[in-house]
Amino acid sequence: MTVTTTTQQPEQANFTNNATADIATDAVSKGALHGIKVLDLSRVLAGPSCTQVLADLGADVIKVERPHIGDETRHWAPPKFSDDTSAYYATINRNKKSLTVDITTSAGQTIIKQLAETSDIVVENFKVGGLKKYGLDYESLKQSNPRLIYASLTGFGQTGPDAELPGYDYIIQGLSGLMSITGPTDGEPHKVGVAVVDLFAGLQLTIGIQAALIARQHTGIGQHVDVALLDSALAMLANVGMNHLASGEVPPRLGNGHPNIVPYQVFAGAGEEHFILACGNDSQFARLCQMLSVEWHTDSRFATNPQRVTHRELICEWLINAFAEHPRAYWLTRLHEAGIPCGPIHNVAEALAMPQALARGMIVSFAAQGSPVRALGSPIKLSGSPVTYRTPPPRLSEHTDSTLSNLGYDSDMIAKLKADGIV
Repeated sequence: MTVTTTTQQPEQANFTNNATADIATDAVSKGALHGIKVLDLSRVLAGPSCTQVLADLGADVIKVERPHIGDETRHWAPPKFSDDTSAYYATINRNKKSLTVDITTSAGQTIIKQLAETSDIVVENFKVGGLKKYGLDYESLKQSNPRLIYASLTGFGQTGPDAELPGYDYIIQGLSGLMSITGPTDGEPHKVGVAVVDLFAGLQLTIGIQAALIARQHTGIGQHVDVALLDSALAMLANVGMNHLASGEVPPRLGNGHPNIVPYQVFAGAGEEHFILACGNDSQFARLCQMLSVEWHTDSRFATNPQRVTHRELICEWLINAFAEHPRAYWLTRLHEAGIPCGPIHNVAEALAMPQALARGMIVSFAAQGSPVRALGSPIKLSGSPVTYRTPPPRLSEHTDSTLSNLGYDSDMIAKLKADGIV
């Protein structure tokens, strides 16, 4: 409900306040976004990662999939869970309903338009202009629902010379410069181990949607949220991108080193057990030297961080030799005692088994709902309206009948749509 600051009759003001109180109560009990309806036309990773965040926060998300095929990630296996759900699909599709519709048909387009009329948000990741031919673009859908927030996630955005090109995380990691600064100094460029651009763009889209929801409270109308993989990747360059803007120089690939801080990288103890040392300031470096019983921090070449960056190779060579004298466990104990930031490099199994990860609820099970799926939990912790894990990733078309029934389709009409291959 839109809350207005204009003068109102007492009865109307009381109604608004009561309604707001009811919404607040629902947010606490059912999630911060309870009552928000999301029509999810996206697939694969970036878009669905956004809509899962919205769903975790309480929004009602209907995921539209192709009849008999579904989202591509349903087939990106092995591994799978025992109910045939692929691990990839389960990553970003919990708390959603699955509706299968052939949007290339007029009857399918009618269903989507009906759902959009009562939705707060539409999320899509089709190529620019891909939905316009079906009358499912923002300009078309907002005619019957001016409050609609229409969120598009594409490779290159809605404008610019490359707008119509398809976008893939791997390609964008290369185009954006991310790969040029990732990997060993003397080796080939590396991508990040997960589709980090997709996931980062999904978060940017989520932020944009939530901002548009707040703006709608003031204006009463929706808007088009436009997020691009390339834009997101360029923003991810962060301090490295700013280094270039400030110096005009092309940032080098430093392997596990840091472009602005030394020593801040991976080292190995005896036995080649690797750990991370992260000296973020001069006092930490001085404590490191004291722990090693050396006077490097008094040497003019290493006394300050800028000087250490200049003489990176020399100081790191000394540290490599020093750390090789004892096992990793020895150094981690000593570094912790000295108050110097450090940590081991875990494999995935070790990371997920950490008591801290378990205490923070970062692994969730859907066994209580009769599903074998276990999933990575949400990192968002809200004290008043916490994330909930209501339903496991849906079976393909699991909610088609119920969704159509809510739109007024009777059993004969639904049967006809199925027979025609529309749903």
